[in-house]
Amino acid sequence: MNPEKLKNTLLAIAACLLWSSAFVGIKIGLPYTTPLQFAGTRFFISGLLVLPVAIYYNPRFVQIFMTNYRFILFLGLLQTFLQYALFYTGIDKVPGSVGAIVIGSGPLFIAIVAHFFVPGDTMNLKKAGIILFGFSGIILVSLGRNEGIDNAVRLAGILILVGNNIISGFSNVIIALEKKKIPPLVLSSISMIFGGLLLFLFSIPVEGLDLSPKPLPYYLSLGWLSILSALAISIWVILLKKPDVKVSDLNMWKFLIPVSGAILAWTILPGESPDLLSVLGMVITAITLIIISRNQLIAGANGYGKRAK
Repeated sequence: MNPEKLKNTLLAIAACLLWSSAFVGIKIGLPYTTPLQFAGTRFFISGLLVLPVAIYYNPRFVQIFMTNYRFILFLGLLQTFLQYALFYTGIDKVPGSVGAIVIGSGPLFIAIVAHFFVPGDTMNLKKAGIILFGFSGIILVSLGRNEGIDNAVRLAGILILVGNNIISGFSNVIIALEKKKIPPLVLSSISMIFGGLLLFLFSIPVEGLDLSPKPLPYYLSLGWLSILSALAISIWVILLKKPDVKVSDLNMWKFLIPVSGAILAWTILPGESPDLLSVLGMVITAITLIIISRNQLIAGANGYGKRAK
């Protein structure tokens, strides 16, 4: 694998591992607040964390924003406000196992959207087989948890999470197809600030406004979630805007998220423990990631060889 491919792969893995810790952070902080207000506060802070770095690396920050404000605000509406409003609302309505199954199917939805909208990123039988194989591992991990799927599934929550996956697919494709080459940090910082503010304002008539002091676990979870969002989303936007990165290939690394999230939950959250189905699912997912890595290694070597000629 050439150095650039290796760098992209390591960045994708880092972003997915950061995202995987969000499930634990949400579980810790959500009992003390409401879903939409929690999400809005988180992303508003995340955007503020990225903002000074974006300004430092882009001295023309204000000019860049004024020239592209329609696209940046639209992305904030789509990727932060709408996507995470659906995510937090859906997670709040279904058991964790069902949520993991639906969210774990994200790479499939993104690959389908990319197939129709991104030139050169078509779905073939090999890619579809890898995605479905990895999805089967996610199902086993989810079924292995101690929540009763048959007794607890709520159709509305599942449909909301499916909507989240579809929106995620479109937002990934829109970033990849953006032709004006807006600097990634400018894009991520403003879109998170705008989307987070919209989420918070929207939460007031829907959930009410609670400004009372919270216990320390809430602030610790909010701080960590804000930091990981600032890092992971900025990394992902940078990768999506690279011309040699395919949207569907990049998103297959998201199979790491529910598996790594389950491991963290077993380690940190009380009452969470692994079982045979979960371990088997993780083995299948690990095999999937090895196949993905191997295919990218071969593709990188072939591309490097062609350039060398």
